[in-house]
Amino acid sequence: MNILVVEDDIKIASYIATGFRQEGYTVHQADNGPKGLQLALQAPYDAAILDIMLPGLDGLALLDELRRRHVDTPVIILSAKRSVEDRVKGLQAGGDDYLVKPFSFPELLARVQALIRRSAKSGEATTLTVGDLALDILKREVTRDGQPIDLQPREFALLAYLMRNQGRVLSKAMIIEHVWHYNFTPQTNVMDVLVCRLRNKIDRNYDHKLIRTIRGVGYVIKAD
Repeated sequence: MNILVVEDDIKIASYIATGFRQEGYTVHQADNGPKGLQLALQAPYDAAILDIMLPGLDGLALLDELRRRHVDTPVIILSAKRSVEDRVKGLQAGGDDYLVKPFSFPELLARVQALIRRSAKSGEATTLTVGDLALDILKREVTRDGQPIDLQPREFALLAYLMRNQGRVLSKAMIIEHVWHYNFTPQTNVMDVLVCRLRNKIDRNYDHKLIRTIRGVGYVIKAD
């Protein structure tokens, strides 16, 4: 799942992005309206989180431009404005939902998941499969050969990232950026420990191993 976050408040943007990455989403960020518009037009997103008060181009103008160009990405509007009139303006501009600041991440996550479920284009993209391994992003359920596997948030995020890129070798730098967003010292072995923990849960009880090490490069997951 790809999420676009357009928010100029550094702390709020980091809070949102970190939360979604830990839930297994891929997050792209913009801290102003023009950059947000550029990203939204460059690639499809499963959902976008859009602040109203943005430099360069305000959120409502950005949203209006997206809808004018027939970009139908589901959008949640974030705003400190609480009046009914402000909410109506946001929804009339093309927003699909409206969340008032301050907010809790679990509520934001639930609203995004609801939008993705309702989006006709999301379809089967909420479930990833590699061989007999299945991951449901919205339900946060992982099974192998029908047996449930309990994963911690970072394990889930890593597995989802690998499965979205099945057959593609992911470097350590790519994994660090996605799972931690550079919030730890790369010289530590924390990533290798995480991969080891995930392997123990995914592959340990099976003859056929899905997660492979490409020595000197990184890791890949594949069924063959």
